Amino acid sequence: MNATSVRAGTLIAVAHGSRDPRSKLTVDAIVERIRLRRPDLDVRVAFLDLTAPSVESVLDDVAAEGIRYATVVPLLLGSAFHARVDLPGLLDAARVRHPRLVLRQAEVLGDDRRMVGALRARIFDAGVDATDSSVGVAVAAVGSSHGPANQRSRALAQRVLHGTSWRAAVTCFATDQDPRPDRALACLEEAGARTIVIAPWFLAPGLLTDRVFAEFGTLCRDAIAADVLRDHPFVVDVVSSRYDAANDLTALGRDTSERSA
Repeated sequence: MNATSVRAGTLIAVAHGSRDPRSKLTVDAIVERIRLRRPDLDVRVAFLDLTAPSVESVLDDVAAEGIRYATVVPLLLGSAFHARVDLPGLLDAARVRHPRLVLRQAEVLGDDRRMVGALRARIFDAGVDATDSSVGVAVAAVGSSHGPANQRSRALAQRVLHGTSWRAAVTCFATDQDPRPDRALACLEEAGARTIVIAPWFLAPGLLTDRVFAEFGTLCRDAIAADVLRDHPFVVDVVSSRYDAANDLTALGRDTSERSA
């Protein structure tokens, strides 16, 4: 074993998983960028559901290779069921199976201002001018049964406006939470927005993003669709700093967290 492999930590990036193959391709691209960003780390990927490899199998592989320490970074935008219940349960079960393996769970990517910056950058990428005061942004999020997670998603809208002249922004949800896209569109039009932009608060494309775009397409045929966050450099920066923070690299984590989106 060479000196580099001795020094390297293990980062396990855990994504939700989806039947849609576009989702896995996007997660794989994010993980590849993490590897380029952090050549000092052994970076692996696992999925909570519907996609292989599973969290359990990756943790078993890590333990079988004799790795003693691993940090799990959830590639999740909200701290709801998967981050608060599902993933911790999987890690607790792995600790029972592999008592010599020390596992740390990092914070979710969440609404870190770099993540909001990535969302804003995707809107710019769609050809929207920061000085265009006719723009109304519908931030489309997945929605959750966890009320505080939805509140944080709702608060994203006003943060997206920072540094722009856009008219208004409102968060809507792809699931049964309020407001739905029709209500969000009505709010934007009431605020005087004439150019509607759909900004998906999703890491990867999938059935839910397709549903949102289709619904807005019916409501407003001229709406501009921004891309999902994908492997934007800000996303990779946040993954890196979540790993560092979980491993008590406080100086590096503080330096990274101060970077403006």
